Amino acid sequence: MIEKGKISSLQMAVMLYPTVVITGILLLPSMLAVIAGRDMWISAIWSAAGGCFIVWICFWLHNRFPQQSIVEYSTAIAGWFPGKLIGLIIIFFYLQLNGYVVREYGEFLVGSFFSRTPLILIMGSVIFVSSFAVRGGVEVIGRSAMVFVPLIIVLFVTVVLLLTPELDLRRLLPVMEHGMKPSLLGALIPIGGWYGEYMIIAFLLPLLIDRSKGMRLCGMSIMAVMATLLITNLVVWSLYGGLSASVIYSPFLAARYIQAGDFIEHVEAIVMAIWILGIFIKISTFFYIIALGTAQWLGLSGYRVLVFPIGLLLLMFSVWSATNLQELGRTIGTRGPFYYATVQYLLPILLVIVAMIRKTKAGGTA
Repeated sequence: MIEKGKISSLQMAVMLYPTVVITGILLLPSMLAVIAGRDMWISAIWSAAGGCFIVWICFWLHNRFPQQSIVEYSTAIAGWFPGKLIGLIIIFFYLQLNGYVVREYGEFLVGSFFSRTPLILIMGSVIFVSSFAVRGGVEVIGRSAMVFVPLIIVLFVTVVLLLTPELDLRRLLPVMEHGMKPSLLGALIPIGGWYGEYMIIAFLLPLLIDRSKGMRLCGMSIMAVMATLLITNLVVWSLYGGLSASVIYSPFLAARYIQAGDFIEHVEAIVMAIWILGIFIKISTFFYIIALGTAQWLGLSGYRVLVFPIGLLLLMFSVWSATNLQELGRTIGTRGPFYYATVQYLLPILLVIVAMIRKTKAGGTA
């Protein structure tokens, strides 16, 4: 096995939480408001089913190939050439997806805080820092998540509590005025674009020291993500109402409403802290998956030699991903969910179907 480090199921679950939810906090509310309106918070509940489904698929495949990642057992299931093609598609997909994430990070910081700082400098700095975490291995990323995620949750709860006096829950009524259809349609975006990211456990499961706890803790991670998105959507619609669809980075702007006495105000920095800590874990996790998967695809004995070249390629993808924030938002909110779902749901499902037909297990035996 290329990676000698090990993590616990708890560390994996904690890594997954910011990896999935952190970009959804800022970007999803405005997208869901366009489709689901005041029922956008219900979409967060329906969409959790997508996370449960992909986790079940990945565990099914892992039970047949316990020592291999999806890049490795694709060749055992589908044959050498089709399996290599599937592995290449997955690696390229995460490289492109991480480029989007890096671009979102840069656009947010430049647009909200560092307007005179070159965008490429912001993006290059986070990739450079993440590259050292990736070279340190999965244990470094797992331990970083164990430190940062509790702080992220505390800061998130603090912002929500401070916003409570500004919320008008009457804006949420009537619930399901137009039936279930709007909320179900709205759920397609997080299902395809966010919950599908739980497919990365197909790379992490072979690295667990207590695999028996993995399914339960992944389920808890999904529930935590659902609760975070649900609360975020409730807060955004209760604060902005029908304007939610037109407000970019609405949770960040909502923090500007906070004022308690003369000593608690301008807490946008708290939202920035949540974003930076969470995005570091997300970028590092995807970066690690790309480096590890590439080494496995090429049959190398280690992945660390690939980290800095992949980091440079990642920076190029982040620059190429879109010309501006508006184009990036349209891509993620329109074509994105279908593209993400094709790779993160369809490919694992096809591998399961082929494995069941051929009755393939580890070692290529029935």
